[in-house]
Amino acid sequence: MGLRTREKPMKSHSICVVGTGYVGLVTGACMAEVGHRVVCVDSDRSKIKLLRSGRCPIHEPGLLPIIKKNVAAGRLVFTTSIAQGMRRRDGDADVAFIAVGTPPKPDGSADLTFVEAVAAEIATSMRDYAVIVDKSTVPVETGTWVEKTVRRVNKHRVPFDVASNPEFLAEGTAVHDTMHPDRIVFGVSSPRAEKVLREVYAPFRAPVLVTDVKSAELIKHASNSFLATKISFINAVSRVCEAVGADVSLVAQGMGLDKRIGSSFLRPGLGFGGFCFPKDLEAFYWIAKQKGYDFGLLREVTEVNKTQKDWVTRHLESELWNLQGKRVAILGLAFKPNTDDLRFAPSLSIISDLQARKVRIAVHDPIAMPKARGLLKGVTFAKDPYAAAKGADCLILVTEWGEYQDLDLRRIQKLMANPFILDGRNLFDPILVRGLGFVYRSVGRP
Repeated sequence: MGLRTREKPMKSHSICVVGTGYVGLVTGACMAEVGHRVVCVDSDRSKIKLLRSGRCPIHEPGLLPIIKKNVAAGRLVFTTSIAQGMRRRDGDADVAFIAVGTPPKPDGSADLTFVEAVAAEIATSMRDYAVIVDKSTVPVETGTWVEKTVRRVNKHRVPFDVASNPEFLAEGTAVHDTMHPDRIVFGVSSPRAEKVLREVYAPFRAPVLVTDVKSAELIKHASNSFLATKISFINAVSRVCEAVGADVSLVAQGMGLDKRIGSSFLRPGLGFGGFCFPKDLEAFYWIAKQKGYDFGLLREVTEVNKTQKDWVTRHLESELWNLQGKRVAILGLAFKPNTDDLRFAPSLSIISDLQARKVRIAVHDPIAMPKARGLLKGVTFAKDPYAAAKGADCLILVTEWGEYQDLDLRRIQKLMANPFILDGRNLFDPILVRGLGFVYRSVGRP
């Protein structure tokens, strides 16, 4: 047997993460989990108070246990002060992740006000070299502006580098995606910054791609826009399938077996939601337009997604005729399972459209109803799917939560005034459901 070489011990870094949304909180908790010393900062005092009390402001499977474990171990701290996040008794932060919101402006461009403000405050708080990392999804050239901002505010000429480190996590699987990434990308402009980020990410086993800052910034927008394109493409194909009587699930299966295409993101439905895809599509289109290129493909992807929600009202009217006064049960409010995120959720636009037609609506979601109560008015919040279905003229499946797949459909059939199901996620077996006496419509299936 040959001699075994001992692995080089991991170098622990002192990290400041500004922003405790999905990206920042998951990043901070997972960095602490692998041994780094992390301070998470947020200007929202109520959020920091919640985290300090051992509760989590977002629903993300597996996140709260990691937070509690690392707070107890002293590796994870929460504060409202960036200065406290950067200046530490155990060594000042040498990496600062900017993970604040970049909401869309009316013209589709990203609002980078928060990014600029955080960059300036980091600059005034630094006492030693630090790598300032854009973790938020930002348009290309943001790194240039962050660098200009830091240089302008950095009166003591403390050395620094700016880097881009796009995240590729998905809500509902964010912890797993962070701990087991399929790739790690960071854009840097110096060997020193590269060395620091390689050390930070050494515990995460994944291919590492090191680029210039601008390429890294573009990678995230290009990736999300391509995935959104796949979704809109299969949704457009589903319309053709319905028109000719073909089965989109079989078409997608046949496409997905081609290794050049792959099966992921080829599930038809009611369109994509969440904060990332709609926002990033608009931002990427705006970036290209500002540089003189009309990225018309992205406009069409967005248009297909918007009109995909019309599938609901089209099929409701074809079966129920006049919708005024009809009662509809909607199952699923979050934009996807395993999250309580309602941002750009298809359910919201569908409910708004039905309310404009004076439809009576009952809703249920396993997790998202507390948030939905502040957004939805004039709807009945049902305690379970069966209460939502009672007396309904149609049941619409909007979000494919696992527990909905196990519904007692015989019981649902008896509770409904009219046994009609619109399956917006193709969750159910058409033969089984129709065999129970339902009128059943699904997306792109005959």
